[in-house]
Amino acid sequence: MTRVEKLRAKMRDMDLDAVLILDEINQRYLSDFSFSDGFVFVTSKTAHLLTDFRYYEMAIGEASGEFTVTMTKDRTDYIKACISEENIKRIGFEGGFVSYQSFIDLKNKYEGVELVDIENTLDVIRQIKSPDEIEYMQKAQDIADGAFAHLMKMIKPDMTELEVATELEYAMRRGGAEGFSFDTIAVSGDASALPHGKPRNVKLRRGFLTMDFGAKYKGYCSDMTRTVVIGRADCEIKKLYDTVLRAHLGAMAYLRDGIDAGEADKIARDIIDSFPEYKGTFGHSLGHSVGLLVHEAPGLSPKAFGTRLHTGQVVTVEPGIYLFGKYGCRIEDMVRICDDGIVSFAHSPKELIEIY
Repeated sequence: MTRVEKLRAKMRDMDLDAVLILDEINQRYLSDFSFSDGFVFVTSKTAHLLTDFRYYEMAIGEASGEFTVTMTKDRTDYIKACISEENIKRIGFEGGFVSYQSFIDLKNKYEGVELVDIENTLDVIRQIKSPDEIEYMQKAQDIADGAFAHLMKMIKPDMTELEVATELEYAMRRGGAEGFSFDTIAVSGDASALPHGKPRNVKLRRGFLTMDFGAKYKGYCSDMTRTVVIGRADCEIKKLYDTVLRAHLGAMAYLRDGIDAGEADKIARDIIDSFPEYKGTFGHSLGHSVGLLVHEAPGLSPKAFGTRLHTGQVVTVEPGIYLFGKYGCRIEDMVRICDDGIVSFAHSPKELIEIY
C-alpha cells in the first residue's frame, strides 16, 4: 500500500472526500518531493501537487507518479474545479499545523464544503517506516558514524568545542549529508551537564565531552550521541559512564514489538535512580521517534505509559546523567523496532574513550 493509499484508507474511515495538505513535511512524505511554495490535495480518486515555476520542472521529475503536478496562476480556482468535478463535500486539513487565520481563509475560499480536522492522522501513518525510509535513515546514520570515526582519529585536547562541532559537520557533509538533523552539540567540562548546550569557542575542558549530532539523507534524519573523556578518567567518571551505559543497554534489551513505551523509560530511569548520587539527574525522556523530522511520535517517556511500540517504528535510546556545575554524560543510538527485538542503526563504539 502506497502512502497515498494509506491516507485514502484513513479518509474512508473519517468519511472524507479529500484532504488538503499544507505542512511541508507531510507534503514531502506523500509526494516524495520537497518544496516550500504550494500544497498537496488528495481526493478519493486523484492526487494533485500544486507549485510554482521554481519547483515545477523538478516536481515533474521527482514527485511520485500518483500525483498530477500543476503550475497554475490561481490555486483556489483549481481546487474549486476539483471540488466540483468530484462532488466533494468534506475536506480534511491539518488542524495542528493550520493557524486560526488560515482556517478562516480556507472557509471563505471553499464555501459549501465542510472542513474537518484530521488531527494526527498523518503523524500516525508516518510512524511505521517503509523499507526505503529505513534505507535512507541507515545511510544518514552511516554518514554520522563515519564522521565520529574521523573525529576520533584527529581530535586533540587543545581543540575548541566549536572546532569539534565543525569537524563533525564537515565530515558529515563530505560523507554525503544533504544537511544536519539539528544544530550539532559538542560541550565539555561543566557544559556537558547541559543536555542541549551550545558549542563554545573555548578549549576542551577536562572531564566529559558530549557530542550529539545527526546527518540528513534524502530528507531523513539520523541522531546519535557519544560521550568521551578529555584527560584520564577517574573512578567517579568511570562509574557515571558505566551507569549511563547500563541504562542504555538495559532499555535496548527491553525494546520490541508490543512493549510499553513508558516502561522502557522506567527501566533506564530505575537503573540510574538506584544510585543515590544520581537519583533525579536523568531529567529528560529516554527517547523519541525519528524520520523526516528528528523529533516525531511516539516518545519514550514517563508520560508514555499505555503507548505500545510496533514493528517498523524508529526510536532513540538516550539516557543521561547530568551533575549541574560539574559534568554530564549521554549515550544515544537510533534503533528500529522489530518483532523480537531491535536493530541499531549506529555502529560507533560505546566503550569509554579517553582523549589525552
